[in-house]
Amino acid sequence: MASSLGTLIEWYDFYIFGSLAVVLATKFFPADNPTAAFLSTLATFAAGFVVRPFGALFFGRLGDIIGRKYTFLVTLLIMGFSTFLIGCVPSYETIGFVAPVLVLILRLLQGLALGGEYGGAATYVAEYSQPHRRGYWTSWIQTTATAGLFISLIVILVTKTSLTAEEFDNWGWRIPFWISILMVGVSYVIRRNMKESPLFAKAKKEGKTSTNPLKESFGNKFNFKFVLLALFGAVMGQGVVWYTGQFYAMSFMQKVMNIESAQVDSMMALALFLGTPLFVLFGWLSDKVGRKPIMMIGMLLA
Repeated sequence: MASSLGTLIEWYDFYIFGSLAVVLATKFFPADNPTAAFLSTLATFAAGFVVRPFGALFFGRLGDIIGRKYTFLVTLLIMGFSTFLIGCVPSYETIGFVAPVLVLILRLLQGLALGGEYGGAATYVAEYSQPHRRGYWTSWIQTTATAGLFISLIVILVTKTSLTAEEFDNWGWRIPFWISILMVGVSYVIRRNMKESPLFAKAKKEGKTSTNPLKESFGNKFNFKFVLLALFGAVMGQGVVWYTGQFYAMSFMQKVMNIESAQVDSMMALALFLGTPLFVLFGWLSDKVGRKPIMMIGMLLA
């Protein structure tokens, strides 16, 4: 519960930028070329993904040294404060090119934090789970991505309906970023009381933790093969389908099809609400029939 809640909040923080991409393009980039401004916003959004692997490597190693629990707290605080500060950055009209530079730096921090958080949370839950229930329990971590996006859309919808269009455009768009700090505070209190993973605690006590994980993962031909297989065979295609189907679709409906943003948010939120429980269903099913058939069928259908 504590692991999933914190990861959900970090996904909310990470996705709120993408959910508001159309608005942010007019705030942090030059207004004389709307297309270039929007593409720059998407590039800034993508920057968070570029550094995620480095966050996973750094915070993964940190988790091996000081434990999963304290690493969780570090990534949570970095993500929360970065998101809050994005909501505080003055517009391009106020401070010029400093605005997109500051936003880019904060997005990079978000990416680093999420890179450490997501893998760490999955590892923590997997270490706590019984082998025959591991697919089911780790599937709850997978739901946090869709749930985080769902909550970000709901917060945006509530904010828009509570303000006039002019108020939202002037300053209301900052509210979803500011709300993050409250969510992070709640999650921090919950996570502070988490216990360390029993498998990690045992391995550390027996001196069996990895001393050079990079060498063991990439220097060993057998391990390296599975790293490449997981990266290019399992994750890359899934990532392209997911982000194209969510964020590009949202932008396309608003900018090309001229559908009102509130209606787009409602449609996406409904799709996420209906789809999220399937993570748990197929996670449970993977414990019965194996991971590979579920992954293959899922990618083919996508």
